[in-house]
Amino acid sequence: MRRREFITLLGGAAAASVSGPLAARAQQADRLRRVGIFMDLAEQDAEGQIRVAAFRKGMQDLGWTEGRNVKFDTRWTAGDPALMRRYAPELVGLAPEVIMNGGLPTLAVMQQETRTIPIVFAQVLDPVGAGFVGSLARPGGNITGFVSFEYTMAGKWLETLKLMAPHIVRIAAIRDLASPSEMGMLGAIQAVIPSFAMPFIAIGGRDAAEFERAIEEFAREPNGGLIILPSPNTLVHRRAIMALAARLRLPAIYPYGFFAREGGLLSYGIVPSDNFRRAAAYVDRILKGAKPGEMPVQVPTKFELVLNLKTAKALGLEIPPKLLATADELIE
Repeated sequence: MRRREFITLLGGAAAASVSGPLAARAQQADRLRRVGIFMDLAEQDAEGQIRVAAFRKGMQDLGWTEGRNVKFDTRWTAGDPALMRRYAPELVGLAPEVIMNGGLPTLAVMQQETRTIPIVFAQVLDPVGAGFVGSLARPGGNITGFVSFEYTMAGKWLETLKLMAPHIVRIAAIRDLASPSEMGMLGAIQAVIPSFAMPFIAIGGRDAAEFERAIEEFAREPNGGLIILPSPNTLVHRRAIMALAARLRLPAIYPYGFFAREGGLLSYGIVPSDNFRRAAAYVDRILKGAKPGEMPVQVPTKFELVLNLKTAKALGLEIPPKLLATADELIE
């Protein structure tokens, strides 16, 4: 064999030995990874779409492109327990490498379905008390994620509502009777209510009809105000609750900005889409080998105060300068 041919063959072999593993690694990096998305809202719910879009954008920013290296399998349950029980095993059967979970009821169903597939929840009020994680610092097991609210927020809602509507002398917290995790928030309100010298009750329901009956009963006496607690059913039935509050002329404070944007008087709370965006970073880490049980549960970092000027005018309320000055958004 001529020397030139020998060198050419040697060089080709060396190139193959180097490019082979590199090509294999590149192919592995670009293989389609499967991620489940399990939502407690309806697919046609605009807020639900905003949350999923924020998660997918977060994934895209981290280098995950659908159809190239990731596939998203999404299931929407519209707060319906029957749909949750139907879609949870269906989603698990698709063998995703990790599941991004939208809220508490879907997480409870999914936890019963799998103890091995990693799950990242985007917002749950009390994951320790609900038994999803061992502790915030070290969750253990296959679940981790992001807390939606701290209990002290409930006292802030009472203070803000009284500032907006100083004439109210009675307060009712509207809760989801199917969600035990709200008890901590009710306790936080009860802890500060003596300083306001007002009677306080908690009322609630499981569907729109139950919420309507409870609120109408409360409104039989004048000068009442409502605190809408953050729960799956108050979100799903929010339009019915807001319409009733408007008809009965009840000043109400809501836990998320989209309530005020959809007609509620005012809202103060986290920006849910930010939690969903942050959830993408945890899903990314799990896909790269991190263990959910060793990833601490995170607390919210972004909050907003939204005021609906049109609703305030309809209720005959004048927004105090302090709230106008601190509001993040004013709805005309």
